[in-house]
Amino acid sequence: MILEERPDDPGASEDSDRLQEDSSNPKGYDSLMQNQPGQLQSHRARLHQQISKELRMRTGAENLYRATSNTWVRETVALELSYVNSNLQLLKEELAELGSSADVEQPEGESVTIPMIPLGLKETKELDWATPLKELISEHFGEDGTSYETEIQELEDLRQATRTPSRDEVGLDLLAAYYSQLCFLDARFFSPARSPRLLFHWYDSLTGVPAQQRALAFEKGSILFNIGALHTQIGARQDCSCTEGASHAAEAFQRAAGAFRLLRENFSHAPSADMSTASLSMLEQLMVAQAQECIFKGLLLLASDTPDSCPAQLQLAQEAAQVAAEYGLVHQVMAQPPVRDHLPASWTNLAHVKAEHFSALAHYHTAMALCEGSSADKGELPGQEHVFQPSATCEPQGPTLPQHPEERRKLAKAHLKRAILGQEEALRLHTLCRVLRKVDLLQVVVTQALRHSLAKYSELEREDDFFEAVEAPDIQPKTHHAPEVKMPSLSQVKVTDLFHRLGPLSVFSTKNRWQLVGPVRMTRGEGGFGFTLRGDSPVLIAAVVPGSQAESAGLKEGDYIVSVNGRPCKWWKHVEVVAQLRGMGEDGVSLQVVSLLPSPEPRSTGPRRPALLWSQRECGFETPMPARARPWPILAWSRKNKQSKTGSQPDPCTNRNCVTCP
Repeated sequence: MILEERPDDPGASEDSDRLQEDSSNPKGYDSLMQNQPGQLQSHRARLHQQISKELRMRTGAENLYRATSNTWVRETVALELSYVNSNLQLLKEELAELGSSADVEQPEGESVTIPMIPLGLKETKELDWATPLKELISEHFGEDGTSYETEIQELEDLRQATRTPSRDEVGLDLLAAYYSQLCFLDARFFSPARSPRLLFHWYDSLTGVPAQQRALAFEKGSILFNIGALHTQIGARQDCSCTEGASHAAEAFQRAAGAFRLLRENFSHAPSADMSTASLSMLEQLMVAQAQECIFKGLLLLASDTPDSCPAQLQLAQEAAQVAAEYGLVHQVMAQPPVRDHLPASWTNLAHVKAEHFSALAHYHTAMALCEGSSADKGELPGQEHVFQPSATCEPQGPTLPQHPEERRKLAKAHLKRAILGQEEALRLHTLCRVLRKVDLLQVVVTQALRHSLAKYSELEREDDFFEAVEAPDIQPKTHHAPEVKMPSLSQVKVTDLFHRLGPLSVFSTKNRWQLVGPVRMTRGEGGFGFTLRGDSPVLIAAVVPGSQAESAGLKEGDYIVSVNGRPCKWWKHVEVVAQLRGMGEDGVSLQVVSLLPSPEPRSTGPRRPALLWSQRECGFETPMPARARPWPILAWSRKNKQSKTGSQPDPCTNRNCVTCP
């Protein structure tokens, strides 16, 4: 994703700014209101044309990338795909801005802030769920696949909607809902024994290189990646010039870090570079650093009420040093292979600029504390000896703040000098990067900070300052508000299994094989029907009396009742089935059951295929079956292989008055 023209940056687009400026002018307001819809429609049409052109270019480059085996050609095509991928993301974000009802305006004046780094969404191709699912439902589940066209169409519509989610909570809920449905699909239709013949296509978010895989884990991992990416876009759109906006931005980046950590810990062997372990670790660090930056911005706004407080300025200095340290670590990771090979250079440069900028801010706030601290503050600096980092020439706990006013002034000048040098270095790095040179807002922020440092340095400078003997020590990084990596709120979205009609997942999935028995006609004798029931959804035949009519009808222990008098009862409770059997007259009852067959032999454990994304189920984990009354437990795999068994059902019915007991 290219940074220079990102619509997510704080501030509205050029067209939006012009429309807002004109609309604030009463003169010609009516004519403007008449022209606005036409202008927006024309702009939207141009964007659609440009997107179509980029898609055609990507298709051609993708075909060449797949067809050639020449290394040089593949590298050249991969570079072209990265450019096309960046252009597509920018165009789609601009199109989303036109459809947004409320644009985020960048504040002017002293409250401007450095833009954040959002992550583009992974893109995918359309997927035909209908053919393989209908075939699987007909062959394995023994039902008419065409009767599930409504459910399949709803699934396809849901996936299509996730390709262009809105950049807000509604978009996050949409992605979470589809992810939950994928968990249901994984538990019902995907198993080592049999799975639908599907091929999932996704494009790398960073490079645009296509990847494809048949494993549903690739689809789940890509959706989880997009949840994290969408959190980054929401965080980047927040107005950090107010405490509420800074708090919301920090929360969004913490959620993004949680999504990338969740993906890194639960998926492996990704076929695309953006989902590799190294990339996900870098993205997690980047989001934590951006969350720390937003926290600092919020503290800076709160401290503006007491600018002359020495303790507040020292706390800001250490908070800024913490932000600089976080970005320094991020820059180190970005500059090392393999992350460096597929990461936009502008990201690496921006992380370096921010590290220098916030390090300079740490020295600036230290100087402000030394200059503005009053005599009353001297006794209010607990732990002030830990503000500076220790050096080889000082005590292990670091130098302390001087108490003499003249010494404070000289030390403040030294810190301001380091602040000026750091801000000048940040501007130099900004100028060296062609992409960052186009980000005017970044230059404005750093230049503004440099101007403040120069002004304060001029105030402290005296004519008799011939010697600059004082050297400013480094600031000790410290934060009282460390960001927490928060997992995305996936479980809050309540969903229902689209293929609920197929029956409970504990029985009716491709993990099991069964045989349909019946319908069989039975009448109640003196000892009942000759079998005992237990369990719910579906009800299990726990025991069959030898020589009874149940045994004669072919019913066996372990069979599940799926139909009573032609009515499906896979989801019935024990009491419901008992009530139906008890209400039968002299005509008796017609039952239909399924008998589980032995599980097929496990596949041979040969060498695993390289460069594939495996879900935890494929690595020896299994997703537990969801309860009927609660949402699907997202990414809650057990670390033990579980085999199909009936011993986990409730104890057999012991009520001898029950009509179903012998």
